[in-house]
Amino acid sequence: LDDAAVWALAVGCIHDGLPFHAHELFEQRWRDAPPAERDAWRACAQWGAALTHAARGNAIGASRLAERALATLHHAPTVPAEIDVPLVQGSCAELAGG
Repeated sequence: LDDAAVWALAVGCIHDGLPFHAHELFEQRWRDAPPAERDAWRACAQWGAALTHAARGNAIGASRLAERALATLHHAPTVPAEIDVPLVQGSCAELAGG
């Protein structure tokens, strides 16, 4: 799948209450992405994992992964245009308690 398809499917999973499925989609894209884009997709996978922890009632795990996702995204050398950075950052900030 290309970047746009992965993003659309994963965000659709999140909206459908299936954050673990989103995590899995993002993780596969992270592993298949060009090297310069891997950190951005890894941040999305971390976001999906944080949402999964939150859905399961693990606020501490959600917060830690959200903080990690924010840091990873911040340091990503290249962020594909398909990734909605404000969406990821806003959601992660909320999960991190800020």
